[in-house]
Amino acid sequence: MAKRLLFVLGTRPEIIKLAPVIRQAKAHGGLAPVLVHTGQHRELADEMFAVFGLRPDIDLAVMEPNQTLFTVSARILEGLAGVFRKEAIDLVVVQGDTTSAFLGALAGYYSRVPVAHVEAGLRTNDKFSPYPEEMNRRLAGTLADLHFPPTARARQNLLREGVADRRILVTGNTVIDALLWALDLPHTPSPTIPTLGEGERLALVTTHRRESFGEPQIRVFTALRELADRFPDLRLLFPVHPNPNVREQVGKHLGNHPRIHLCAPLGYLDFLHAMKRSFLILSDSGGVQEEAPTLKKPVLVLRDVTERPEGLESGALKLVGTDEQKILTEATALLSDPAAYAAMTRNPNPYGDGKASELIIDRILTFLGPTA
Repeated sequence: MAKRLLFVLGTRPEIIKLAPVIRQAKAHGGLAPVLVHTGQHRELADEMFAVFGLRPDIDLAVMEPNQTLFTVSARILEGLAGVFRKEAIDLVVVQGDTTSAFLGALAGYYSRVPVAHVEAGLRTNDKFSPYPEEMNRRLAGTLADLHFPPTARARQNLLREGVADRRILVTGNTVIDALLWALDLPHTPSPTIPTLGEGERLALVTTHRRESFGEPQIRVFTALRELADRFPDLRLLFPVHPNPNVREQVGKHLGNHPRIHLCAPLGYLDFLHAMKRSFLILSDSGGVQEEAPTLKKPVLVLRDVTERPEGLESGALKLVGTDEQKILTEATALLSDPAAYAAMTRNPNPYGDGKASELIIDRILTFLGPTA
């Protein structure tokens, strides 16, 4: 009988990063993936399922207006309890640092079902940065039986925390598998992405982290507007996160500028196209930090710390936080100095070569034993 793998999917990044693993599992006749979607990020998630040709087997539909972490956590965990009561599961697969990843691991533990953690071992060692992601991934790691860190440094983090080496396999990051898969898909880019005139350059901006809400966010927006004013050949494309805290401040500080293009969140394929077209990226997204080096695009990270130090060491990333002057200084260097730009784009991506999913499924098969 085929071994049943329960994939817990909550947010858009989880779907992107687990889609290649699900595809690899489906390709093996001895494995039967069961896809559970929590119902978070509904529209964004539906688009990602369509891009990768996936359909959830179970939808928990947990989202309600103005939910807190308390209420959404309770609803996810109760929903997963119902899944385990009805389904015979051999292994739970969770990804990354989301609330759904932590609760998927916890539900597996409560049900005495082993857990595999994809993208394990990332750490800032500050439990409030990023919040709540740092504790989500630490707690998921404590509950996991198999750990798939993307890099050797993430593996060392796990070893320091007492995880047995035999339960760890460095795989690279599955986001690169998804990126290479998606770039091969046919796609016509949206007209939302601005057409550049001769000599114009595009800066792509994303920001949505909770720890940046309020004054830190305003400092970022002030720097972005100054950057647009300073470089008349520069256009900024800012897909605005649906969080109302972000939307309100973006409109107030960046609206009505002729070369700052505010838009709704881009679809995944459009976002990849925007990254390819961009000259420079400013972002607090973890996924962007991993994807951009494959596309040879420098990233200024709008966070004070990152759990992806390999990107800093390779030169592909620079931390600028929410410091207005630092953002302006580093962006100005990239826009003005070809040598500074080359230094950030010449090295290979430290997060993998697109083969992570194969390694993960091979290890899961070994862990679970013979399949019929």
